Amino acid sequence: MFIRDILAHKKLSLSFEIFPPKADNAPDTVIQTARELAQSRPDFISVTYGAGGSSRRSTVAVAEQIEQTGVPALAHLTCVGQSRADIDGVIRELKARRICNVLALRGDIPEGAQTVPGFSHASDLAPLLKDAGFCVGGACYPEGHPESRNRNEDIENLKYKAEAGVEFLTTQMFFDNDMLYSFLYRMQAAGIRLPVIAGIMPVTNAAQIQRMVSLSNAYMPRKLLMIIDRFAENPLALRQAGIAYAVDQIIDLVSNGIRGIHIYTMNKSANAADILASVHEIIAAVNGKGADA
Repeated sequence: MFIRDILAHKKLSLSFEIFPPKADNAPDTVIQTARELAQSRPDFISVTYGAGGSSRRSTVAVAEQIEQTGVPALAHLTCVGQSRADIDGVIRELKARRICNVLALRGDIPEGAQTVPGFSHASDLAPLLKDAGFCVGGACYPEGHPESRNRNEDIENLKYKAEAGVEFLTTQMFFDNDMLYSFLYRMQAAGIRLPVIAGIMPVTNAAQIQRMVSLSNAYMPRKLLMIIDRFAENPLALRQAGIAYAVDQIIDLVSNGIRGIHIYTMNKSANAADILASVHEIIAAVNGKGADA
């Protein structure tokens, strides 16, 4: 099923993200996590793609396993450092596995890697995927891409993605909902009308989240900083507080009309299950379903 159709017909979508290892073969633990997440019947599960194609085969393999559960898979695909032949090869693999949704990304530039002419941005990749018959998604940054000079430039680059064929957007993680609301206003003012799915990262590991924040340049509200400072040495307490913070974010987003929630699970199905347990009735109510939905 195409994700664009899901987003067009559901009032509120829920999705998860997992990442495969860099090795070519996906270990049983990742596949098991995918199956556990699929039991919650999310609208789709996305699978990341290593820099420079380092996890190409395992990304495709995990996406295929997800599809076999009856849940649509969203396979990430990066283009930086890859040739047209490389991209065409991945497209053939995805189509052979009957994977029809792809998230078009530039990708992080590996140290020492050279960009290939014609494949410097996600907007270069999106038309190829669109022409191949995929439903194409893209990434966006509520606080602006770390490499953009300013927010206006960031919105202009987002317009290029939309014009290139991207059909929906998933945000990078953010911890202040006002950042997203401001971003959506700028999008609308620029005439970009794509569905936006809000990416939520539960803070359950202090060291891990600090690394992720340094890469994404995400703003950390004082409330969240206090949680991390207070419970950094107590993993169980930090996990509980981090999940509660994520739940509060989701409730506020849904209350303000956001139509898609995407949980960055970090391959922890239990974290996703705990969040879902707290918002299950809210999601069901928005989608017009009963208590047993």
